[in-house]
Amino acid sequence: MALSDQLSRLAVRAKQAEDRFATARTQARDGLEEDVRKAREDTAAAAEKLHSNSAAASDRADAWVEGIQRSWSDHVAEARRRMDARKARHDAKVTERYAEDAEDYAESMIALAYSAIEESEYAALEAVLARQDADAAKAVES
Repeated sequence: MALSDQLSRLAVRAKQAEDRFATARTQARDGLEEDVRKAREDTAAAAEKLHSNSAAASDRADAWVEGIQRSWSDHVAEARRRMDARKARHDAKVTERYAEDAEDYAESMIALAYSAIEESEYAALEAVLARQDADAAKAVES
């Protein structure tokens, strides 16, 4: 699949997540629970596909997010440093390999972004459900 097609697919998926979240805010609880369950399944499937050989995720989401935030700048800087170093070379074989590496890297980042969108959708739906539960608990206590 061409990178432009993958980016288009990513944009479509982000819009779907946005639309589902907007709908979830007014959706009945039973339907929302089903959407949360489905989003969790979709997220699990995407994560398994993306990380088939990776280590188990941290038990706490904030520890994982903190690790991602901490390492993201280092990752981007290193990737850009490698790309800049390769751009300086003029040999046809080297530039062909650079192009292939850059395409592979872009595909990996698109897959990561797609997985992040799915996880974000799940987290947003879960947050709506948790807010409904909190509001219901407040109403019962009142």
